[in-house]
Amino acid sequence: MPSARKITRRVLLTGAAGTAVTGTALAGSLSGVLPGRSALRRRLGIGQVEAGVPDAGGDDPHYATFASTARGRPVTWGWAVPPGHDPDGLPVVLVLHGRGDDAHSSFEHLGMHQYLAAHVSDGGTAMGVVSVDGDETYWHPRADGDDPIAMIAGELLPRVADLGFSTRKIAVTGYSMGGFGSLLLAREAAHGRFGAAGQLVAAAASSPALFASAGATSAGSFDDAEDFATYGALAGQPGTKGLPLSVSCGVDDPFCAQTKRYRAHCDPAPDGGISDGAHTMDYWRSRVPGQLAFLGEHLAST
Repeated sequence: MPSARKITRRVLLTGAAGTAVTGTALAGSLSGVLPGRSALRRRLGIGQVEAGVPDAGGDDPHYATFASTARGRPVTWGWAVPPGHDPDGLPVVLVLHGRGDDAHSSFEHLGMHQYLAAHVSDGGTAMGVVSVDGDETYWHPRADGDDPIAMIAGELLPRVADLGFSTRKIAVTGYSMGGFGSLLLAREAAHGRFGAAGQLVAAAASSPALFASAGATSAGSFDDAEDFATYGALAGQPGTKGLPLSVSCGVDDPFCAQTKRYRAHCDPAPDGGISDGAHTMDYWRSRVPGQLAFLGEHLAST
């Protein structure tokens, strides 16, 4: 009969050390110290956000297309109003989509028309929601002549006004690439490079696609290092001159660190914050009610 293994002090200490390392790795991953944090948290069901589009009886969005001189291509845009309203005199929230999406995504995936209906039903400011194609420009002028900022200011907003909306004051929101675009428009407006003086009154961003350096950018998001220095280096220098902001990101989002950095450089501190969530449509939907309330408040009070 084989004898039982003798448990020596060395074996005991080795086993304890292994357990300690495993525990440290697990704790490190969960706290963000070690790689694999987001994947591990997903597997454990930690920090996940689910948010479906509300069934609030929102009116169907409308779409149209125009030939954009500023972008050198056809551009589709969409708009929605709260149930029981028409565009006449309503202020406008512009919604900028993420990379790979288009003007339809703000309604078909994010559900802005339904959130708008719920917002107004709960007593929020009545306003219109407008979306537009940005392709993968990262919402800034590109070396090939494609200029989405000029398109929005000089081509889209006049068409919005022609429908009866008031464009005397507007707000902007966006997610991912569109979140970056929202913060970029806020900076450009603050420096007199977008819209009329005082036209943009507030901006909101969910999971803004902010990069630490030109070398860290995703392929095609900027033309070169100079282009990034001009338009992309927002995280360390927001430059919005106190324009009201709401900036949010999930802790499991790859842009969380740069979003924290952006928020830390803002004065005053932005609304929103860092909370559970990842780079998902569920997370972006979860932010919409609060952002509509924030933007509506500033549209109504200025």
